Amino acid sequence: MLGDIMNCPYCSHNASKVTDKRGSPEGIRRRRECLKCAKRFTTYEKIVQSEFLVIKKSGEREKFSREKLETGMLKAFEKRPIPREKIDQAVNELEEALRKTGKKEIKSSFIGEMVMRKIKKIDNIAYIRFASVYRDFKDLDDLKKEIKELKK
Repeated sequence: MLGDIMNCPYCSHNASKVTDKRGSPEGIRRRRECLKCAKRFTTYEKIVQSEFLVIKKSGEREKFSREKLETGMLKAFEKRPIPREKIDQAVNELEEALRKTGKKEIKSSFIGEMVMRKIKKIDNIAYIRFASVYRDFKDLDDLKKEIKELKK
């Protein structure tokens, strides 16, 4: 690519050519060469994810937090023989599915149900742990009922 509009960090000239392009965890990595001073520099291109709000049970709204989602799932899978990569993959899939809804606001109950379905497919014990907190089991009968449903 010749003539990309990208100011050189050395001489501020606004034309450069891309000499190498590859994917990286930070986004698309481009190695560039200034067409004036011939010095090389690296730029990164990253897709900006659309933000959405979570509507909590109280009616409050807060920005979606991938970290909160990940923390909740890690707690459910704590001391379970599930590889971290599988949990990370589940978190990625959930976040992607939520973003694909295209909604600007999503109810926390909708997110919670999605998370429970995902966890249930991976590990029943982790599912019971998550469900006991999410559904706020009041006593042993609530737990028994959930286990009975799980066995079906």
